[in-house]
Amino acid sequence: MPRLEPDRLFVAIMETGSLAGAARRLGLSSGQASKLLARLETDLGVRLLNRSTRALAPTEVGQAYYDRIRSILDELDTLDAEVQDRATTPRGRLRLTAPLTFGTLRLVPALNAFAEAFPEIDLDVSFTDRMVNLLDEGFDAAIRAGRVADSTLIAKKLCDMQTILVAAPAYLERHGTPAHPADLTRHACIIDTNFRDPLLWRFRDAGATLSIPLTARLRYSNAEACLRAAETGLGIAHVPDFVAGPSLAAGRTAALLPGFAEAPGGIYALYPPGRHLTAKLRALVDFLAARFHKPDWTR
Repeated sequence: MPRLEPDRLFVAIMETGSLAGAARRLGLSSGQASKLLARLETDLGVRLLNRSTRALAPTEVGQAYYDRIRSILDELDTLDAEVQDRATTPRGRLRLTAPLTFGTLRLVPALNAFAEAFPEIDLDVSFTDRMVNLLDEGFDAAIRAGRVADSTLIAKKLCDMQTILVAAPAYLERHGTPAHPADLTRHACIIDTNFRDPLLWRFRDAGATLSIPLTARLRYSNAEACLRAAETGLGIAHVPDFVAGPSLAAGRTAALLPGFAEAPGGIYALYPPGRHLTAKLRALVDFLAARFHKPDWTR
């Protein structure tokens, strides 16, 4: 279909807000993208976008065209996916992004098992704590830990995740065990700077949220590093249970203030909305959901 590529480019421009963003999404050069847009406007005989030095904005006819062509392309993609799903084996390339610590500690073994189970799926996985834009950067899905804030994505919860306080027995012998979150202001706290408000630890007290502002000598942008510092006896760390589990099970650290813990967050698989989930992505999401159902973080 000679118009399919220019139409997809136009939809990408409308959704990313720029020609450069659309080119990145589709894997095109800026020159190729400009030519496709010019070809589409020439074929239609109308101007779809008003151009300025700062931005692209749709004309009235451009907005109307986008509203129609987006639904047509969605229908076409759905048809393509349904036909492809008739194959018995999911196949193709899957691009996935995942947080560094959860990814390397817990996700990699699951992905390796998935790769064994589905040998015709190619995995391309990026481990980063940066909040990746799936559409702009061409990812099929993301694994995220905590609480989901992006309402434009579909979120499939894989399991609960609890952030807990831990400290080494030697530290508690020297400095005492906190009985209430407010006591933490008198302790050495080890800060994970990956949190949105790293110097503000949140708890639940009598059904209400309690926020404790802290100062800290040790600040690491990695939960494993915070846990190792706690195991050494340098203070109290606030880390996810999937990180702390083996340390707690081995007695290298002890959990503190469990009665004041926040409501658990989760580990989620997120993917862009669409009428049809491709077979390869559905296979991955279903596999991870089964793998992380009631996980044992002690190993």
